[in-house]
Amino acid sequence: METYSRTDSCGSQGRSKRPRSIETIVRPFKLNDMNYREIMHLMIEKFKEGLSAKTNPIASVKMFPTYVRSTPKGTEVGDFLALDLGGTNFRVLHIKLDGQDTKMESKIFLIPQKIMSGTGAELFDHIADCIYKFVKEQQLLTHYLPLGFTFSFPCRQEGLDRAILTTWTKGFKCEGVEGENIVELLHAAIKRKGQLNIKCVAVINDTVGALMSCAHSDRMCSVGIILGTGTNACYIERLENVDIWNEDKNEPKQVIINTEWGAFGDDGCLDKILTDYDRQVDKHSINPGKQRFEKTISGMYMGELVRLILEKLRRHKLIFNGVGSEELSTRGRFYTKYVSEIESDIDDSFKNTKQVFQDLNLTNFMVEDCRIAQYVCSTISTRAAYLSAAGTAALIHKMGRSEVTVAVDGSLYRFHPHFHDLMVEKIKALCPLTRFRLMLSHDGSGKGAAIVASCATQEGQNQNNNSALRAEVH
Repeated sequence: METYSRTDSCGSQGRSKRPRSIETIVRPFKLNDMNYREIMHLMIEKFKEGLSAKTNPIASVKMFPTYVRSTPKGTEVGDFLALDLGGTNFRVLHIKLDGQDTKMESKIFLIPQKIMSGTGAELFDHIADCIYKFVKEQQLLTHYLPLGFTFSFPCRQEGLDRAILTTWTKGFKCEGVEGENIVELLHAAIKRKGQLNIKCVAVINDTVGALMSCAHSDRMCSVGIILGTGTNACYIERLENVDIWNEDKNEPKQVIINTEWGAFGDDGCLDKILTDYDRQVDKHSINPGKQRFEKTISGMYMGELVRLILEKLRRHKLIFNGVGSEELSTRGRFYTKYVSEIESDIDDSFKNTKQVFQDLNLTNFMVEDCRIAQYVCSTISTRAAYLSAAGTAALIHKMGRSEVTVAVDGSLYRFHPHFHDLMVEKIKALCPLTRFRLMLSHDGSGKGAAIVASCATQEGQNQNNNSALRAEVH
């Protein structure tokens, strides 16, 4: 077990007492190898429950078929729009595919808090306004462009262009959207806006986008994982294992499954590894009792876990000489980006950590407090990376492949200095016989949506051609 050590000139009593006190507070976050192996096997069982028609209605991990059946060949061609909604930022993209050559123009728009908690009409009207502004800037108002929509919230897919939102996550709570087809809501908003000749031909989530984007250049890619504001994963499953699949069983006999693994643990199966801090974060979240796995990992919650521990250390006078600040005592004020910044410090100058302390209006600190803060951040992020690895290992074992490329995207994975290495370390331990590669997905939510839209457009053209041929025959 990793332990905290002091290097200052305290007496022997101070050196022995404070480290033990700190260790006692952070120890619940330190799971052993057996814990992570149990979590991996438990997740595999939850995957199977979600795929079974008999147990799916009560399953916590829903395992939604995405209706995306095949991965790209790398020869896709076309001109597309893509939308990417998965957090507090919303992107509109113009993408040109020409085989392996991809050209993209994009713009980021913010989603105000009042819209995130307003009505569905307000949300989609805001999206339509953003599309209009972007299309006008790109001088595309006179063009018809197929649109791929990356909508990264739990959905029940009923077709490539039909997705029913099952529940909001990541701080969204717009009325009138849950239980509705988000493509219809988007089309209605586009119609209200006017002057837009756009049709959404495919809706996917960001995990599928990441998988498809990486699979465009690496044909071994069969898993997509997001580790950012929230977390989720998808993978390619054989149709014979998808009992809830009621569509054709033609080739390819596979479908990408959107696991919605953020809800793993909502049935209580993770309770024994959750800490009091996890329970406190859950209690004060917008969706208590939901997305329990996500709340142990993702960027929306990691900073708050660290803040709660630092506050407890402060109250016990184990950090900051017991003196805090209004910022440190404010829920949600310790941002997850601080965790990455603090862990990026590599020497005792602690430049990033001191800047974070200044941002939090913490002035009564010593170098030792920087070490303690870095240790707390490392403990929380390591658990998050290992839990992410346990989920990844569960998918690898579920597929039973000897070689797998895993597409990964999201701000947590992208910017944390050690997350990738920690995941690789734990996946190796849990999947010793599998060759695997974690591949950073570059703009999967945009490029991936365009690739799926290309496939949908091509499929539609093929169906029209076949219908025309049948009409000629008759």
